[in-house]
Amino acid sequence: MTHSTFVSFPSPAKINLFLHIVGQRPNGYHELETAFQFIDYGDEVSISVNSSNSIELLTEIEGVNTCDNLIYKAALQLKEHTKCELGAHIRINKVLPMGGGLGGGSSNAATVLVALNHLWQLNLTTQELADIGLTLGADVPIFVHGFAAFAQGVGEVLTPISPSEYWYLIAKPNCSISTQAVFTSPDLQRNTPKLLLNNIDNDLNIESCHNDCETMVIKHYPEVAKLLAWLIEYAPSRMTGTGACIFSRFNSEDEAREIQSKLPDGIESFVAKGVNQSPLINALHKLTGE
Repeated sequence: MTHSTFVSFPSPAKINLFLHIVGQRPNGYHELETAFQFIDYGDEVSISVNSSNSIELLTEIEGVNTCDNLIYKAALQLKEHTKCELGAHIRINKVLPMGGGLGGGSSNAATVLVALNHLWQLNLTTQELADIGLTLGADVPIFVHGFAAFAQGVGEVLTPISPSEYWYLIAKPNCSISTQAVFTSPDLQRNTPKLLLNNIDNDLNIESCHNDCETMVIKHYPEVAKLLAWLIEYAPSRMTGTGACIFSRFNSEDEAREIQSKLPDGIESFVAKGVNQSPLINALHKLTGE
């Protein structure tokens, strides 16, 4: 079986509508409560299946060794788990910034798992793929499942939610933030009380929540503090994940683009719509005719 055609799959970004750190486990992992929503913007992963039994990554990511690349690791994990003897060429069109808190690497890994499960005809369930994903990173399962969710635990216990699908201006200050640096910082608050929710979708008041990482990041990264202070003058704005990206919320694309045109020099940005179903899942449904 040789395929030379590449099939392309979206690898969307996510934003954390809020992020509470409610504790820390003995193994160092943090207990979280967060709400994930996808945005209709992201990388694109293209895969061509072959019978070589090997995985070849055709796009190098600057500063990342292939063996450390989550895309490569995801494909390898899937092969080992299923003993599949097919191979694949994988290339990626990377538009999401690294160290931005948009989940780009996790999304890439999830897209590879979902895409290869389909292309290699492995027939693993979504949950099986999510379990493999969790070994690669705490955010991978959310992208595999592909629905907006309230997440607990280390981010793997997911409850579907339907937050409003606003337009967002996503802006990135001129700095990159390592997730590890945030989670190991002594300045990080780790004891936000857990939300007491009976009906998660109805009781979840995102407005009254916050991002625990934001306070710590603002203290250590003046670029983030400055941009957030600027954006908050125009719209409700918050840092996503461990940063450095900030999302500002608007009711229309035009309003978001208007503020984008006023952004200070040197700020990377894009406008995208919040979506509660991942573009990856939509693409898969189209392919499978479901």
